[in-house]
Amino acid sequence: MRRVRITSRLVALVVVVLVGAGACAFDPQSGGSGGGGAAPAGAAEQATGASATPGPDQRGRPTPAAPTTPTPKATRPPAPKPTRSATPKPTTTTGAPTVAGCPQGQHQREVETYLARLGGFGAVTVDGRQSAADCAAIKKFQKRYGIRPVEGRAGPTTYDVAQRLATTDPARCRAGTGTTFCVDLTRQTVWAVRGGKVIMPPTVTRTGMAGYRTPAGTFTVNFRNPKEWSDPYEVWLPYWQHFTQGMGFHETTTYLHDTSIGSHGCVNLLHADAVRMWELGRVGTRVVLIGRRAGT
Repeated sequence: MRRVRITSRLVALVVVVLVGAGACAFDPQSGGSGGGGAAPAGAAEQATGASATPGPDQRGRPTPAAPTTPTPKATRPPAPKPTRSATPKPTTTTGAPTVAGCPQGQHQREVETYLARLGGFGAVTVDGRQSAADCAAIKKFQKRYGIRPVEGRAGPTTYDVAQRLATTDPARCRAGTGTTFCVDLTRQTVWAVRGGKVIMPPTVTRTGMAGYRTPAGTFTVNFRNPKEWSDPYEVWLPYWQHFTQGMGFHETTTYLHDTSIGSHGCVNLLHADAVRMWELGRVGTRVVLIGRRAGT
């Protein structure tokens, strides 16, 4: 009986020890907890850590889902802003766009016609359309006759000057055998003839305004001074060549193509023309004036 009691006590002690150990022991096959008890904190951190990799002792366990990193949304590059193509700027005078570097004038065809007749300014095509060649020819013409601005546009002033020059007939001047200065008062042009030959082609001038009409007739240069002073008007008269009643040829001191004004009877000239006539003339040179300036 005693042996039976001792044996029963030993069996009971063994059972108590085994049951108590089952509550805390870590079972690698049970997901980290024994009998449904709480898993040790260290074991949980290792199993759920973002960088943990399942080892060979974790086979058969559900692999924890790897944390998903948000996929960056595809960003579209900013759309380029639409660019506006450059458009020809209209001129302030006509509103027409520039062509071949020059604005188209309202007298394109007429100016082309007169420049073709005059010659000496380059090739022009008489078609009423601006071109690079027309532009160059018109600019050359404008520069030669002091027309501003020199932009190649066939505007009113360019048209007026070209028409006057192209329609001037040098044969109308009754020139003598020597040098003769001829003035067409109607067309406001001047040229020089010697021995029946034109030695200075027609160029532009501006004569007496209303109340100071330059008279038609035949005269003679009787006094010359490269720089004459005008007492009544207090202005210098470069390349002065007097022919009658205080009137003479000289370089103008104002814009020659301002037709709203005029001289006090003198024959105004551009600088280059005043110099040329000074070189050709002398005391005794014949002066012939024909026609009459409009409005005088």
